[in-house]
Amino acid sequence: MSRERGRDDTRRAIAVHAARLMAQDGIEDYRLAKRKAAKLLGIPDARRLPNNDEIDAALREYRDIYQGEGHGLRIRRLRERALQAMRELADFEPHLTGSVLSGIAGPYAVIHLQLFTENPKAVELFLIDRGIAYRTSQVRLYAGQELRVLPVFSLEGEEAEIEITVLDARDLRAPIRATAEGRTIDRARLNAVEVLLQEP
Repeated sequence: MSRERGRDDTRRAIAVHAARLMAQDGIEDYRLAKRKAAKLLGIPDARRLPNNDEIDAALREYRDIYQGEGHGLRIRRLRERALQAMRELADFEPHLTGSVLSGIAGPYAVIHLQLFTENPKAVELFLIDRGIAYRTSQVRLYAGQELRVLPVFSLEGEEAEIEITVLDARDLRAPIRATAEGRTIDRARLNAVEVLLQEP
């Protein structure tokens, strides 16, 4: 077996194990899933870790084989809940991101929304005015090449927790990344989520 083929087989094995961890244990952190999978397989070489796209492919394959129609129904319910929240937050240019958008959300998935506004405090006032309970935290994201430390509001829900990240209105046209070199975070506007829900 060639060295290149061996490396590909190793990456595939890690991707499959990471996908299973994400599907069964509800892990949403790709880095954590990769490291746990590599450890389970006894592979210490970080250079052999698969990228997130490889794990997404393995996760879709896993869900198609083992979770089938039930998973599709769950994704639909999560997207419907996301759409409801986006309509309520329409003044803040809401975008759906994460595993609910991509269709690979696990049993403990969080609905991730990004809001864009010139006044981040307005989002908190919106929640307070409506008596919506929330927890606050922060996240570091890159808008273009600029690092932002952003407020996050987490809301409890029956279907899933909703995590709202608030960005500046000027970031609406910028690629948003988790790291400076990472891939752009996929996101969908309200009307795009409506279209998704029209699909069979």
